[in-house]
Amino acid sequence: MTNDSSFLIKIIPPEGYNVYRLHVSRTGLAALAIAVVALVLGALGLHAWQLHAAENDVRALQAQTAAQRAQLNDIDREADSLASELRSLQKQNAEIRHLLGIGGSLPAASTAAPPAATHAADLTPQSLAAVRTRLRALVTVSLAAHADGSRLDRLTRRVLDLRRLAAIARDRMIASIPQLNPVGGAIASGYGWRASPWPEFHQGLDLEADYGTPVHAAGDAVVVSAGWDSGFGNKVDLDHGNGYHTWYAHLSRFAVEPGEHVHRGEVIAYVGATGEATGPHLHYQVMRAGEPIDPEPFLNGIPRTILATLPGAPRVQ
Repeated sequence: MTNDSSFLIKIIPPEGYNVYRLHVSRTGLAALAIAVVALVLGALGLHAWQLHAAENDVRALQAQTAAQRAQLNDIDREADSLASELRSLQKQNAEIRHLLGIGGSLPAASTAAPPAATHAADLTPQSLAAVRTRLRALVTVSLAAHADGSRLDRLTRRVLDLRRLAAIARDRMIASIPQLNPVGGAIASGYGWRASPWPEFHQGLDLEADYGTPVHAAGDAVVVSAGWDSGFGNKVDLDHGNGYHTWYAHLSRFAVEPGEHVHRGEVIAYVGATGEATGPHLHYQVMRAGEPIDPEPFLNGIPRTILATLPGAPRVQ
């Protein structure tokens, strides 16, 4: 030490040939110490800031990873729900296809789910790719299932329309078959051979009825004729459009004209005693394919043997 305000520092190399002297004042030494302390503190502050920033980045990354994991789980649950809906839709389409009697099927919706991501390490490109692949497959199957459902819906409507039309046609056919007693009277003279009032083959029924009793159409039909016909007197001929004709004879007057459409039960004439009749009654005759048949089975509805021959009739086991 040279004085109170400075320090002498001697530096002697190992060889000892030269001696280096360094004079350092107290002020300089203090400044150097302050600079060193400031440098150390600055380094420590920078390190602390970097460590804090790194911790913030780690927390942000953890939060992002948790959000991605939750989003992945939500997507997987949505995929499970979509797969369940697709299975229900495919089952419904299969049932409709079975009812319609058509074949064909669509690929089933995949129910395999990628492993659930429970840790950050699970969020690998492979797991994300598996989710994307599954979703693409579900979308493909969903589009195909909905297209199949639309096609089946159109086909079902068409089948229902055809069946409705067939049912309407069958109802019309049934409505046009003779199926009631035109005057509600008892049978005074039956179908077949008889001796009174003279021997002959009676081709219809004589139904008891008072003079002027309304005569009803036995089924839906078109009036072929309404006029005089020799021994039948005043006669109405109805064409039922299915091979059946019904004749109503010995009438007093008519309620219809040729060409008119009449419905079952509609009044077409009134009972009389015209032509070769011994008294008021209705001669009722049923013709099928131009030949007379016994009208009695048709007085109280359509015979079962006739119903069994109609389209859509239930099969007898």
